[in-house]
Amino acid sequence: MTTVHDTPAARAEAFSSRMSLDTPVNLPNAITIGRIFLVPLLVVVLLTNPKDLQIFGLSKEILGALIFAVASLTDWVDGYLARRRKEITGLGQWMDPLADKLLVTAAFVSLVYLGLAPAWMVTVILGREFFVTLLRTLAYARGQTLPASPLGKVKMVAQVAAILILILGQGHLAGFFWLGRVALWIATVSALVSAADYFRRINVIMASPTPISGAQPAAQAPPAVGPTRAPSRDRMSA
Repeated sequence: MTTVHDTPAARAEAFSSRMSLDTPVNLPNAITIGRIFLVPLLVVVLLTNPKDLQIFGLSKEILGALIFAVASLTDWVDGYLARRRKEITGLGQWMDPLADKLLVTAAFVSLVYLGLAPAWMVTVILGREFFVTLLRTLAYARGQTLPASPLGKVKMVAQVAAILILILGQGHLAGFFWLGRVALWIATVSALVSAADYFRRINVIMASPTPISGAQPAAQAPPAVGPTRAPSRDRMSA
């Protein structure tokens, strides 16, 4: 007879419980926390009057680009270290996408405020982020994962390039400002297409058969509770 643990809800609850117990603040998680603390610093630097901000003789554009570049680099470093050191934890799985979304949202909203990026394009990109997060939540609720797609990775690279070029395009790279707009268009289009792809994939997951409580499948071993291994720190922003 199928037990209560055979239901998708029970498997998801067991998975969440296991992940919540494994939450030490190790080196990868500390790097992720550092990225979160860089977010308000980025906003302050980008939105401060240039005359009021001079650190080591650097302009606010260069400082802002450096902060964003370092924060973006830590997005790769923490995931690499977590996999290399086998320190993937529930805390890291939760904080990493949160840090990514805070960083990208802060940068894009600041660019819109400065008149360097169209509000509608930023709305599309950020709306897609939260839409995909919702789809991944639905997948996790069924004991499944929704890995980053190739188009999602293209979007991620394009948006990082767009933000960096648009920040520096205020003065230092004015001649390359159009490249930032091109990268922003690529990020917008890939955001829409990848969102449609994620929606197609979640429909496949939702349509897949699941065990029904009380059913009596013949000669069928009960499924394992939760995933057999911890998922990698996949880029939730991809």
